[in-house]
Amino acid sequence: MSSPNLHPMLNVAVKAARAAGAIINRAALDVESVRISQKQVNDFVTEVDHASEKAIIETLLGAYPGHGILAEESGTEYGAKDSDYVWIIDPLDGTTNFIHGFPVYCVSIALSVRGKIEQAVIYDPSRNDLFTATKGRGAYMNDRRIRVSKRTRLNECLVSTGFPFRTGDNFKQYLAIMADMMPRMAGLRRPGAAALDLAYVAAGFTDAFFETGLNPWDVAAGSLLVTEAGGLIGNFTGEPDFLEQRECLAGAPRIYGQIVPLLAKYSKFANVDDKLRASDRVRAVSASTKSNADDASVDLYARSTVVDFADESAEGEAPAVAAKPVQRKLTRIRRDTAPSSPSEGDASAK
Repeated sequence: MSSPNLHPMLNVAVKAARAAGAIINRAALDVESVRISQKQVNDFVTEVDHASEKAIIETLLGAYPGHGILAEESGTEYGAKDSDYVWIIDPLDGTTNFIHGFPVYCVSIALSVRGKIEQAVIYDPSRNDLFTATKGRGAYMNDRRIRVSKRTRLNECLVSTGFPFRTGDNFKQYLAIMADMMPRMAGLRRPGAAALDLAYVAAGFTDAFFETGLNPWDVAAGSLLVTEAGGLIGNFTGEPDFLEQRECLAGAPRIYGQIVPLLAKYSKFANVDDKLRASDRVRAVSASTKSNADDASVDLYARSTVVDFADESAEGEAPAVAAKPVQRKLTRIRRDTAPSSPSEGDASAK
Protein backbone atom coordinates (compact mmCIF):
# COMPACT_ATOMS: atom_id res chain seq x y z
CA MET A 1 0.00 0.00 0.00
CA SER A 2 1.47 3.34 -1.00
CA SER A 3 1.94 6.20 1.43
CA PRO A 4 -0.81 8.86 1.48
CA ASN A 5 1.93 11.50 1.55
CA LEU A 6 3.38 10.60 -1.84
CA HIS A 7 3.61 13.26 -4.50
CA PRO A 8 0.63 12.87 -6.91
CA MET A 9 2.92 12.02 -9.84
CA LEU A 10 4.77 9.48 -7.71
CA ASN A 11 1.46 7.91 -6.73
CA VAL A 12 0.66 7.36 -10.41
CA ALA A 13 4.11 5.85 -10.97
CA VAL A 14 3.59 3.48 -8.02
CA LYS A 15 0.24 2.41 -9.49
CA ALA A 16 1.96 1.76 -12.84
CA ALA A 17 4.80 -0.20 -11.23
CA ARG A 18 2.42 -2.40 -9.26
CA ALA A 19 0.35 -3.10 -12.38
CA ALA A 20 3.52 -4.17 -14.18
CA GLY A 21 4.59 -6.23 -11.15
CA ALA A 22 1.31 -8.13 -11.21
CA ILE A 23 1.94 -9.09 -14.84
CA ILE A 24 5.48 -10.21 -14.00
CA ASN A 25 4.38 -12.26 -10.99
CA ARG A 26 1.68 -14.07 -12.98
CA ALA A 27 4.21 -14.93 -15.69
CA ALA A 28 6.75 -16.09 -13.09
CA LEU A 29 4.36 -18.87 -12.05
CA ASP A 30 5.04 -20.57 -15.39
CA VAL A 31 8.21 -18.98 -16.68
CA GLU A 32 8.92 -21.93 -18.98
CA SER A 33 5.97 -20.92 -21.17
CA VAL A 34 7.13 -17.31 -21.63
CA ARG A 35 8.06 -16.46 -25.20
CA ILE A 36 11.62 -15.14 -25.46
CA SER A 37 13.42 -13.36 -28.26
CA GLN A 38 16.99 -12.09 -28.50
CA LYS A 39 17.79 -8.44 -29.26
CA GLN A 40 21.47 -9.30 -29.60
CA VAL A 41 23.83 -11.90 -28.17
CA ASN A 42 22.93 -12.49 -24.49
CA ASP A 43 20.43 -9.60 -24.54
CA PHE A 44 16.93 -11.01 -24.18
CA VAL A 45 13.41 -9.60 -24.31
CA THR A 46 10.22 -11.45 -23.45
CA GLU A 47 6.51 -10.96 -24.00
CA VAL A 48 6.45 -10.06 -20.29
CA ASP A 49 8.77 -7.08 -20.90
CA HIS A 50 6.37 -5.83 -23.58
CA ALA A 51 3.20 -6.43 -21.55
CA SER A 52 4.74 -4.77 -18.48
CA GLU A 53 5.84 -1.74 -20.52
CA LYS A 54 2.39 -1.42 -22.12
CA ALA A 55 0.70 -1.40 -18.70
CA ILE A 56 3.10 1.23 -17.38
CA ILE A 57 2.72 3.54 -20.38
CA GLU A 58 -1.07 3.25 -20.38
CA THR A 59 -1.22 4.12 -16.68
CA LEU A 60 1.15 7.09 -16.97
CA LEU A 61 -0.35 8.57 -20.13
CA GLY A 62 -3.84 7.98 -18.80
CA ALA A 63 -3.02 10.39 -15.99
CA TYR A 64 -0.61 12.68 -17.88
CA PRO A 65 -1.34 12.54 -21.63
CA GLY A 66 0.96 15.51 -22.32
CA HIS A 67 4.05 13.83 -20.89
CA GLY A 68 6.84 12.19 -22.87
CA ILE A 69 7.99 8.58 -22.66
CA LEU A 70 11.45 7.00 -22.94
CA ALA A 71 11.06 3.24 -22.52
CA GLU A 72 13.52 0.41 -23.00
CA GLU A 73 11.48 -1.55 -25.55
CA SER A 74 9.51 1.16 -27.39
CA GLY A 75 11.88 4.11 -27.04
CA THR A 76 10.06 7.40 -27.65
CA GLU A 77 7.25 5.91 -29.74
CA TYR A 78 4.59 6.90 -27.23
CA GLY A 79 3.81 10.14 -25.44
CA ALA A 80 4.52 13.76 -26.34
CA LYS A 81 7.72 14.45 -28.23
CA ASP A 82 8.48 17.93 -26.85
CA SER A 83 7.39 17.78 -23.21
CA ASP A 84 9.54 18.96 -20.30
CA TYR A 85 8.20 15.92 -18.45
CA VAL A 86 9.59 12.56 -19.59
CA TRP A 87 8.96 9.20 -17.93
CA ILE A 88 12.00 6.90 -18.17
CA ILE A 89 10.93 3.26 -17.97
CA ASP A 90 12.56 -0.14 -17.62
CA PRO A 91 9.59 -2.54 -17.53
CA LEU A 92 11.66 -5.55 -16.41
CA ASP A 93 15.25 -4.95 -15.36
CA GLY A 94 16.92 -8.32 -14.98
CA THR A 95 15.21 -10.16 -17.84
CA THR A 96 17.90 -12.85 -18.00
CA ASN A 97 17.36 -13.56 -14.30
CA PHE A 98 13.59 -13.68 -14.85
CA ILE A 99 13.66 -16.20 -17.68
CA HIS A 100 15.79 -18.52 -15.55
CA GLY A 101 13.50 -18.21 -12.54
CA PHE A 102 16.22 -16.40 -10.59
CA PRO A 103 14.20 -13.93 -8.45
CA VAL A 104 16.31 -10.78 -8.83
CA TYR A 105 14.52 -8.36 -11.16
CA CYS A 106 12.42 -5.24 -10.88
CA VAL A 107 10.36 -2.50 -12.50
CA SER A 108 12.01 0.93 -12.74
CA ILE A 109 10.16 4.20 -13.43
CA ALA A 110 11.58 7.73 -13.17
CA LEU A 111 10.24 11.15 -14.09
CA SER A 112 12.67 13.60 -15.65
CA VAL A 113 11.64 17.26 -15.50
CA ARG A 114 13.71 19.48 -17.80
CA GLY A 115 16.50 16.93 -17.67
CA LYS A 116 16.54 16.41 -13.88
CA ILE A 117 15.16 13.29 -12.20
CA GLU A 118 12.43 14.34 -9.76
CA GLN A 119 10.40 11.18 -9.08
CA ALA A 120 11.53 7.56 -8.81
CA VAL A 121 9.96 4.17 -8.24
CA ILE A 122 11.70 0.79 -8.19
CA TYR A 123 9.45 -2.18 -7.50
CA ASP A 124 10.65 -5.71 -6.78
CA PRO A 125 7.57 -7.85 -7.45
CA SER A 126 9.03 -11.12 -6.16
CA ARG A 127 9.60 -9.62 -2.69
CA ASN A 128 6.90 -6.92 -2.88
CA ASP A 129 9.53 -4.31 -2.02
CA LEU A 130 8.69 -0.78 -3.12
CA PHE A 131 11.42 1.89 -3.25
CA THR A 132 10.30 5.49 -3.83
CA ALA A 133 11.84 8.95 -3.89
CA THR A 134 10.77 12.51 -4.65
CA LYS A 135 13.50 15.10 -5.12
CA GLY A 136 14.07 16.93 -1.84
CA ARG A 137 11.86 14.60 0.21
CA GLY A 138 14.10 11.62 0.93
CA ALA A 139 14.06 7.98 -0.15
CA TYR A 140 11.82 5.23 1.20
CA MET A 141 11.47 1.46 1.15
CA ASN A 142 7.96 0.24 1.91
CA ASP A 143 7.14 3.63 3.49
CA ARG A 144 10.17 3.60 5.81
CA ARG A 145 12.93 6.18 5.36
CA ILE A 146 16.17 4.65 4.07
CA ARG A 147 19.77 5.85 4.28
CA VAL A 148 22.99 4.74 2.65
CA SER A 149 25.44 2.62 4.64
CA LYS A 150 27.50 4.19 7.43
CA ARG A 151 30.58 2.09 6.74
CA THR A 152 33.76 4.07 6.24
CA ARG A 153 36.39 1.45 5.39
CA LEU A 154 36.42 -0.02 1.91
CA ASN A 155 37.86 -3.31 3.17
CA GLU A 156 34.65 -3.88 5.16
CA CYS A 157 32.31 -3.10 2.27
CA LEU A 158 30.02 -5.20 0.11
CA VAL A 159 29.99 -3.79 -3.43
CA SER A 160 27.75 -4.78 -6.32
CA THR A 161 28.53 -4.61 -10.02
CA GLY A 162 27.42 -5.92 -13.40
CA PHE A 163 29.63 -7.96 -15.71
CA PRO A 164 29.92 -7.27 -19.45
CA PHE A 165 27.90 -9.76 -21.48
CA ARG A 166 27.65 -8.49 -25.06
CA THR A 167 29.96 -9.21 -27.98
CA GLY A 168 32.36 -6.28 -28.22
CA ASP A 169 32.31 -5.47 -24.51
CA ASN A 170 35.72 -4.90 -22.99
CA PHE A 171 36.03 -8.10 -20.97
CA LYS A 172 39.76 -7.67 -20.31
CA GLN A 173 39.23 -4.24 -18.80
CA TYR A 174 36.52 -5.55 -16.49
CA LEU A 175 38.82 -8.36 -15.33
CA ALA A 176 41.45 -5.72 -14.57
CA ILE A 177 38.90 -3.67 -12.62
CA MET A 178 37.91 -6.69 -10.57
CA ALA A 179 41.55 -7.58 -9.91
CA ASP A 180 42.03 -4.01 -8.63
CA MET A 181 38.86 -3.90 -6.55
CA MET A 182 38.30 -7.36 -5.08
CA PRO A 183 41.31 -7.46 -2.72
CA ARG A 184 40.28 -4.07 -1.31
CA MET A 185 36.75 -5.00 -0.20
CA ALA A 186 34.86 -7.58 1.81
CA GLY A 187 32.89 -8.88 -1.16
CA LEU A 188 31.89 -8.23 -4.78
CA ARG A 189 28.42 -9.23 -5.97
CA ARG A 190 26.80 -9.41 -9.42
CA PRO A 191 23.02 -9.70 -8.84
CA GLY A 192 22.04 -8.87 -12.43
CA ALA A 193 19.59 -5.96 -12.17
CA ALA A 194 21.25 -2.52 -12.06
CA ALA A 195 18.13 -0.65 -10.92
CA LEU A 196 17.74 -2.96 -7.93
CA ASP A 197 21.49 -2.69 -7.23
CA LEU A 198 21.07 1.09 -6.90
CA ALA A 199 18.02 0.69 -4.67
CA TYR A 200 20.09 -1.57 -2.42
CA VAL A 201 22.84 1.06 -2.19
CA ALA A 202 20.18 3.59 -1.14
CA ALA A 203 18.87 1.20 1.51
CA GLY A 204 22.36 0.47 2.87
CA PHE A 205 22.21 -3.24 1.94
CA THR A 206 25.35 -2.73 -0.14
CA ASP A 207 27.90 0.04 0.24
CA ALA A 208 28.50 0.87 -3.44
CA PHE A 209 27.72 -0.14 -7.02
CA PHE A 210 29.57 0.32 -10.30
CA GLU A 211 28.97 -0.79 -13.89
CA THR A 212 29.57 0.21 -17.50
CA GLY A 213 27.34 -0.18 -20.55
CA LEU A 214 24.21 1.09 -18.80
CA ASN A 215 21.33 2.98 -20.39
CA PRO A 216 19.28 5.84 -18.87
CA TRP A 217 16.38 3.51 -18.02
CA ASP A 218 18.76 1.30 -16.01
CA VAL A 219 19.90 4.07 -13.68
CA ALA A 220 17.44 7.00 -13.76
CA ALA A 221 15.19 5.95 -10.86
CA GLY A 222 18.03 4.45 -8.83
CA SER A 223 20.10 7.61 -9.11
CA LEU A 224 17.46 9.67 -7.29
CA LEU A 225 17.02 6.99 -4.63
CA VAL A 226 20.77 7.08 -3.94
CA THR A 227 21.10 10.85 -3.67
CA GLU A 228 17.91 11.20 -1.60
CA ALA A 229 19.29 8.54 0.75
CA GLY A 230 22.42 10.65 1.26
CA GLY A 231 24.70 8.94 -1.25
CA LEU A 232 26.67 10.05 -4.28
CA ILE A 233 26.38 8.95 -7.90
CA GLY A 234 28.43 9.82 -10.98
CA ASN A 235 30.67 8.35 -13.64
CA PHE A 236 33.98 6.62 -12.88
CA THR A 237 35.84 9.93 -12.66
CA GLY A 238 33.35 11.27 -10.13
CA GLU A 239 31.53 13.68 -12.44
CA PRO A 240 27.76 13.90 -11.85
CA ASP A 241 26.58 14.05 -15.49
CA PHE A 242 26.57 10.28 -15.92
CA LEU A 243 23.04 9.48 -17.15
CA GLU A 244 23.93 9.28 -20.84
CA GLN A 245 27.56 8.23 -20.36
CA ARG A 246 27.06 4.46 -19.94
CA GLU A 247 29.15 4.19 -16.79
CA CYS A 248 27.97 4.57 -13.24
CA LEU A 249 29.41 4.59 -9.73
CA ALA A 250 27.19 5.05 -6.68
CA GLY A 251 27.84 4.71 -2.99
CA ALA A 252 27.87 6.05 0.52
CA PRO A 253 29.91 9.28 0.54
CA ARG A 254 33.06 8.02 2.25
CA ILE A 255 33.15 4.86 0.16
CA TYR A 256 32.42 6.73 -3.08
CA GLY A 257 35.39 8.98 -2.31
CA GLN A 258 37.67 5.94 -1.96
CA ILE A 259 36.44 4.15 -5.12
CA VAL A 260 36.65 7.12 -7.54
CA PRO A 261 40.47 7.12 -7.72
CA LEU A 262 40.44 3.33 -8.23
CA LEU A 263 38.01 3.44 -11.16
CA ALA A 264 39.05 6.74 -12.75
CA LYS A 265 41.82 5.21 -14.84
CA TYR A 266 39.29 2.83 -16.43
CA SER A 267 36.89 5.59 -17.43
CA LYS A 268 36.44 6.52 -21.08
CA PHE A 269 36.22 10.09 -19.78
CA ALA A 270 39.60 9.93 -18.06
CA ASN A 271 42.16 12.58 -19.04
CA VAL A 272 45.41 14.08 -17.80
CA ASP A 273 43.75 14.81 -14.47
CA ASP A 274 43.51 11.09 -13.68
CA LYS A 275 45.95 11.48 -10.81
CA LEU A 276 43.92 14.08 -8.97
CA ARG A 277 43.61 13.21 -5.34
CA ALA A 278 40.19 11.84 -4.39
CA SER A 279 39.43 14.96 -2.38
CA ASP A 280 40.09 17.26 -5.35
CA ARG A 281 37.97 15.10 -7.62
CA VAL A 282 35.03 15.04 -5.26
CA ARG A 283 35.32 18.80 -4.71
CA ALA A 284 34.91 19.12 -8.47
CA VAL A 285 31.74 17.02 -8.26
CA SER A 286 30.42 19.24 -5.50
CA ALA A 287 31.26 22.47 -7.31
CA SER A 288 29.53 21.33 -10.49
CA THR A 289 26.22 20.76 -8.69
CA LYS A 290 24.39 24.04 -8.27
CA SER A 291 20.94 24.48 -6.75
CA ASN A 292 18.87 27.34 -5.42
CA ALA A 293 17.61 27.36 -1.85
CA ASP A 294 14.15 26.13 -2.80
CA ASP A 295 15.64 23.12 -4.56
CA ALA A 296 18.12 22.11 -1.86
CA SER A 297 18.12 18.35 -1.30
CA VAL A 298 20.01 15.63 0.48
CA ASP A 299 22.52 15.09 -2.32
CA LEU A 300 23.99 18.58 -1.82
CA TYR A 301 24.64 17.84 1.83
CA ALA A 302 26.19 14.50 0.93
CA ARG A 303 28.44 16.05 -1.73
CA SER A 304 29.73 18.66 0.72
CA THR A 305 30.29 15.97 3.34
CA VAL A 306 32.43 13.76 1.13
CA VAL A 307 34.88 16.61 0.57
CA ASP A 308 35.95 16.28 4.19
CA PHE A 309 35.85 12.49 4.22
CA ALA A 310 37.95 11.99 1.10
CA ASP A 311 41.02 13.57 2.69
CA GLU A 312 41.12 11.00 5.46
CA SER A 313 43.56 8.11 5.16
CA ALA A 314 42.46 4.61 6.02
CA GLU A 315 44.26 4.96 9.34
CA GLY A 316 42.57 8.27 10.12
CA GLU A 317 39.02 7.18 9.43
CA ALA A 318 36.48 6.84 12.16
CA PRO A 319 35.69 3.27 13.22
CA ALA A 320 33.33 1.59 10.80
CA VAL A 321 29.70 1.35 11.80
CA ALA A 322 28.07 -1.83 10.67
CA ALA A 323 25.08 -1.24 8.41
CA LYS A 324 21.80 -2.38 9.92
CA PRO A 325 18.59 -3.47 8.23
CA VAL A 326 15.88 -0.96 7.36
CA GLN A 327 14.21 -1.62 10.71
CA ARG A 328 16.59 0.70 12.53
CA LYS A 329 15.57 4.20 13.58
CA LEU A 330 16.19 6.46 10.63
CA THR A 331 16.83 10.16 11.03
CA ARG A 332 16.60 12.76 8.32
CA ILE A 333 19.87 14.58 7.78
CA ARG A 334 19.88 18.34 7.98
CA ARG A 335 19.10 20.36 4.91
CA ASP A 336 21.17 23.16 3.43
CA THR A 337 18.28 25.61 3.82
CA ALA A 338 17.18 25.46 7.44
CA PRO A 339 17.49 22.92 10.25
CA SER A 340 14.66 20.43 10.49
CA SER A 341 12.76 19.91 13.68
CA PRO A 342 14.10 16.96 15.71
CA SER A 343 11.22 14.71 14.73
CA GLU A 344 11.06 15.58 11.05
CA GLY A 345 11.53 12.59 8.81
CA ASP A 346 12.12 10.15 11.67
CA ALA A 347 10.72 6.67 11.29
CA SER A 348 10.61 4.26 14.18
CA ALA A 349 11.26 0.61 13.59
CA LYS A 350 8.30 -1.63 13.81
